[in-house]
Amino acid sequence: MLDSLHIKNYRNLKDLTIPSLGRVNLIVGKNNTGKSTLLEAVAIYASRGDTDWISQLQKSRGEYLRRNPFRRMNREDEMDSEERNNNIQSLSSLFTNHVISLDIKDAIIIGCAKISNDCIKEDMFCEDKFPTQMIALRFAKELDKENNQELLIFEITQKDNKIKVLPETMQPKSFVPLRPGIPVSCQFVKTRDIYPENNGMLFDKITLTDKEQNVIDALKILEPLTERIAFKQGKNPFIKLSDSEKILPLQSMGDGINRILSIILALVNSDNSFLLIDEFENGLHHTVQEKLWDILFQMSQKLNVQIFATTHSEDCVRRFEAVLNKGEHPQDGKVIILHNEKGTIKSIGFDAKELKVSVEQGIDIR
Repeated sequence: MLDSLHIKNYRNLKDLTIPSLGRVNLIVGKNNTGKSTLLEAVAIYASRGDTDWISQLQKSRGEYLRRNPFRRMNREDEMDSEERNNNIQSLSSLFTNHVISLDIKDAIIIGCAKISNDCIKEDMFCEDKFPTQMIALRFAKELDKENNQELLIFEITQKDNKIKVLPETMQPKSFVPLRPGIPVSCQFVKTRDIYPENNGMLFDKITLTDKEQNVIDALKILEPLTERIAFKQGKNPFIKLSDSEKILPLQSMGDGINRILSIILALVNSDNSFLLIDEFENGLHHTVQEKLWDILFQMSQKLNVQIFATTHSEDCVRRFEAVLNKGEHPQDGKVIILHNEKGTIKSIGFDAKELKVSVEQGIDIR
């Protein structure tokens, strides 16, 4: 779990420091202050720079050009100059101002703020010296000894592992992705998507376990008669209500219950890792939000999950505060406000007491 966060040179987050985080963190701020970008950065950190994750993030933004810049290529593959440039430009979109720079000062740094602020120097890119709670992404040059030429590469550095991607040439040689030795360790619930296929996969993982009851209990927030759910053909969710023998398609019951299903399935599959939720309030009435926050606080403690969620809604902030201050662990929650200060995104943190005062006094902290 991260107790603080530093994001440097990632998209519009040129140099963002959040000195203190909780187990459950609600991110607020005006448009274009980097709320979704912060979630993306945490996803890259949590996945240890998994290249599939980065490609998925780029796809969601329309930055994924023609071919996966991370895919393994055979020597016989052809890549024309236009495609090489597209791949390089696609990767450059990750960096502030879309910069293609070999200067280590322009590297993307994501990790614990208490560590990273002291470690941004040249020798940190050696894996044996690299801090464990950090990840770095950058462009670099590497000598191709066989052809005696320098090649542009894209490096993803972490403790004891370095991924090297060769985006500009068809000759991978030794510069092919070295995949991390651990699986992706976060779940990311995007803004509006219901993800039926992904939900089916996540449900399969918890079928016939105690977590299946957690899912049913969460669905009871909106439909108290929920008795069972199942996925047909691996992707279509159906619900059985206690007062009927009929099996109903869940997607016919509205966005709210399907949104809850996506969130709770992601949560129970995030043991000892991270859950990321973009625009938490979508499809959810404010009364439903409070009940769902209650479940998230309880289950995050039980499963050791750190949650980052974004919102535009004042109601969402109020419901978050209500659950935070009535619970047994008010230190578990934080509200992080992102704001633009002369072109640089900065953060302000509110703990349980500060948040309670702002709500009681009617202060809109968004």
